[in-house]
Amino acid sequence: MNPFPAIEIRNLSFAYEKTPVLSDVNFSVDAGEFLAIIGPNGGGKSTLMKLIVGLLKPSQGDVRIFGEKVPSKKISVGYVPQNTNRNLEFPITVAETVSMGLPLYKSNPLKVKEALETVKMESFADRRLGELSGGERQRVLIARALAADPQILFLDEPSSNIDAQGQEDLYGLLAELNKKMTIVIVSHDLMVLSNHVKSVACVNRTVHFHSGSTITPEMVQSMYGCEVDLIAHGVPHRVLGTH
Repeated sequence: MNPFPAIEIRNLSFAYEKTPVLSDVNFSVDAGEFLAIIGPNGGGKSTLMKLIVGLLKPSQGDVRIFGEKVPSKKISVGYVPQNTNRNLEFPITVAETVSMGLPLYKSNPLKVKEALETVKMESFADRRLGELSGGERQRVLIARALAADPQILFLDEPSSNIDAQGQEDLYGLLAELNKKMTIVIVSHDLMVLSNHVKSVACVNRTVHFHSGSTITPEMVQSMYGCEVDLIAHGVPHRVLGTH
């Protein structure tokens, strides 16, 4: 068992050219967590995730996953980007899409089959990706990320372009996956804080990390800089404390 935190971030800052995006970020995430990264649009949520998975390089500070400095070839990481609606006319099948998650130049039909079975999409293997619903495409992209047996799975806005039933099914799937791996999701929607989420990182230039899924008015104010009625913003009643 790896003795290191799943994610460890120290003194992290990032800027696009001269525009600061994140400043002095410090937090760690234990293995087995289900972390929700939330905050306003433009607050730096997706940028933080891209820094963690190694798609961006910090201006200062560092990120480690299971003790290895990012980027690292020693740790298997699954990443599901946002926006599943691009290039839907491209004639690629579900199985071909999932196979793209395997190491370069390796073909492993068994791994593809196992990944599709995990997300309950094995019967769609020969269908074109563009023929699927938003929720079905999201499951296929998760299968692509799972094909390489990741130790930690990152998802950027996984519930966008998915109807309410699809979202419920998606979070049920992620809860099952969380039994075997660490899950990290980005969302601008406070509704993401379901019963499955174990911790929350509030991002708005800085990061406030909270163990537990309950959102307080103080947390929301630290993100948005204003008084917010949580119920009016659509947060499920179950995630609130006594009120």
